Amino acid sequence: MDALTSVVIAKALDGLTARAEATAANIANANSPGYRPMRVDFEEALRSAAARGTDAVVAVRPETSWSATPAFGTEARLDLELATASETSLRFAALIDVLGREMGLMRVAIAGGR
Repeated sequence: MDALTSVVIAKALDGLTARAEATAANIANANSPGYRPMRVDFEEALRSAAARGTDAVVAVRPETSWSATPAFGTEARLDLELATASETSLRFAALIDVLGREMGLMRVAIAGGR
């Protein structure tokens, strides 16, 4: 794994962590009247930074914003928040799996194939 890939994965994990925290807050406040859910965006910034190199990726920060006032009712949509939590968890697990496999390959290389 090259340095750029490692940094991109680390930044993606940071962004997914921020999204998980925002989603948890949204779920906790789902029944609070007037609560506007938070959203965390980082994928597009990370994608464009990856094309510019490692230093650009290091500078990427997840952007947290408040959603518009819900169109239906005054509360956050719990079903959408749970779907976001599930998707975030799956993406996080996939990236951790990639890192685990990479570390396994490095262990084999260091041990000389034993």
